Amino acid sequence: MAKNKSNSPYISVEFDLAPTSKRERLEGRADFYPDRIEIYNGERQTTVSTEGIKRYKCPRGVGCIMLEAEGEKGDILILRATMEHSETVAEAVKQLNRALDTGAFAGMDQIAGMLCPKCHRPFPPGSKTCPRCADKGKYLLRLWKMAKPFRKYIYISVIIYFIISGINLLIPYFNRILVDEYINSGNVPEVAKYVIAVAMILLVNIVSRLLSMVRTYTQTIASNKVIVRLREIIFDKIQHLSLARVSKRTSGELMNRVTEDTGTIQRFITDDIGALIEQVLMLLGVGILLFAYNWKLALLIILPMPLVVLSHRLMWRFLRARYGKQWHLGAQANTILHDIFSGIRVVKAFGTEKAERERYDHSINEEKKIRASNETYFAVISPITSFLMGVGEFFLLAFVGNAILGGTMTFGEMQQFSAYVGLIYGPLRWLAMMPRRLTMTMTSVVKVFDVIDEESDVADRDDAVSADVKGDIEIKNVSFGYESGNTVLHNINLTIRPGEMIGIVGRSGVGKSTLINLIMRMYDPDDGSISIGGTDIRDMTQESLRRQMGVVLQETMLFSGTLYNNIAYSKPDATPDEVITAAKLSGVHKFAIKLADGYNTIIGEKGYTLSGGERQRVAIARALLHDPRFIILDEATSALDTETEKDIQDALQQLIAGRTTIAIAHRLSTLRNATRLVVLDRGEVAEVGTHDELMKKKGLYFDLVMAQRQMSKMG
Repeated sequence: MAKNKSNSPYISVEFDLAPTSKRERLEGRADFYPDRIEIYNGERQTTVSTEGIKRYKCPRGVGCIMLEAEGEKGDILILRATMEHSETVAEAVKQLNRALDTGAFAGMDQIAGMLCPKCHRPFPPGSKTCPRCADKGKYLLRLWKMAKPFRKYIYISVIIYFIISGINLLIPYFNRILVDEYINSGNVPEVAKYVIAVAMILLVNIVSRLLSMVRTYTQTIASNKVIVRLREIIFDKIQHLSLARVSKRTSGELMNRVTEDTGTIQRFITDDIGALIEQVLMLLGVGILLFAYNWKLALLIILPMPLVVLSHRLMWRFLRARYGKQWHLGAQANTILHDIFSGIRVVKAFGTEKAERERYDHSINEEKKIRASNETYFAVISPITSFLMGVGEFFLLAFVGNAILGGTMTFGEMQQFSAYVGLIYGPLRWLAMMPRRLTMTMTSVVKVFDVIDEESDVADRDDAVSADVKGDIEIKNVSFGYESGNTVLHNINLTIRPGEMIGIVGRSGVGKSTLINLIMRMYDPDDGSISIGGTDIRDMTQESLRRQMGVVLQETMLFSGTLYNNIAYSKPDATPDEVITAAKLSGVHKFAIKLADGYNTIIGEKGYTLSGGERQRVAIARALLHDPRFIILDEATSALDTETEKDIQDALQQLIAGRTTIAIAHRLSTLRNATRLVVLDRGEVAEVGTHDELMKKKGLYFDLVMAQRQMSKMG
């Protein structure tokens, strides 16, 4: 690395743990220059020369991540941080290693993009939204824009709220007439007028209830349509996120966003927004009447309200953080539940039902504690705020008592005035509880839009083309690493010609599956490019690229449904003849005809009713039906016995003819007929050649074959 001095670092990383094994917290920063590293560790400053540094890495400890430099005399610890900083540290390592390789010292913009511009805290994993600084009003406005096609229902419900509020204000007036003119008048009331007065009160109540029914109906329609649309958007966005983005969130978190969070928003739209409009209208209507009657008394009644609002405002940030923690604990419990149900066969096989129950109980108990704590807070604060708002009732009692004794107010007027005061206290008490509802809703709104706003790191370009994938596969200077910051593949160069069968071999963890994931564009390389027929795959739409690839992955994934539907998954419009042909070529037909319902047999979630070998054959049939130009096999025959594997290898030979095939196999003997073998070692291409050429070379491939033969003899 160049040794020229520079006044500003090209990368700066903040950390919050002392450089020891203890959990001592501090505020620190490491500034990286081309010739040195300046570490500000609390009040101390240390300078480390970059001379002799070969690589940077970020190993993980217990609840922490470290940034280390691999030097000539061993590893040098640069910093330690909590896992909150894991993404920024990992990105810094990528940028630092890139600088070592290329001499290009640029990286601050990338690191800065992972921090909140307001509070400078790292964004949560997989997110570009800071839950502490998010503009909640902006999200509510976006939710309103999303409801544009369904606003007519909302407008109707708002109009009905106006009508209902006006009608409810008439009831105390009719009650006053009934009391003063008929009940407390001292005269015998005329039956007809008395009945009319009672009938008017009854009619007003009936009309109010009927309008409430219509209002609830329109609100429910609007909320259901908005939430269905919202769930469609979230689900579609999650499906289009890259593997890297999806893997940063647990399945429980994603399910929470699609179901629980949208449900919370739906309840807010259906119940709270309407109630808020109703209560505000009632508050304004009654407030105007009270101020018109006696402004001094009205002012005394609502005087405590600003104090209540201020107290809730002061607790807003505190409550938001607590509900955020409650949300995460709920998502964690859902993740555990999902894992247990998905892996129920493993749970039963090892007899760990009790341990799993205890793990789940511990998780929901943690959630219960924070829920109980939040509810306790409101159980304490609500009576206090209710009492403060009820202080005005004492002024009311004193006022109406003196007025009646002084003869300036009738019993009917007292009842009317008391009813209006009661009507104003209802909205005041409801609005006092609004922060609680709003906090829960805004937590869900932020979580939902956090996913919607997620920028996919593997996205189609605006000018991406939908093209036929054909020609040579050119892999040029490709380097790639996951978020751990450690490079998995380094400077890979390889050309795969049409019709070739390329076998990728090497020890575990050298990057075999990573390489085929890059070819399928599940990830984009950090450096270099992959092109087909001279076109960079990043210039193609992902749909057109993968439409022409048939894939059998190491982990066989089948869906709950029939055997037929699982085979036809790759080509939904396939004819029965096409499905059965693919089944025969893969060996599925042999066991399918023995099943009670044949191809219509329900295979259960993940195909649990089938054996491992049968599941893998279904996956191969799915790829065969796809009729792709490129075949990618990642340990495609690993779960098959030798005899079955030979049958499938024979079937694959028919498919491979005229098609480009890239295969990873645990049993190296299955790759003997490959056109070429590519041996990976330490993330680099170590050897390339045919089986015979590499055996004669007696290099890494030779050692792997000999080790496998030795294991076979021992078995």
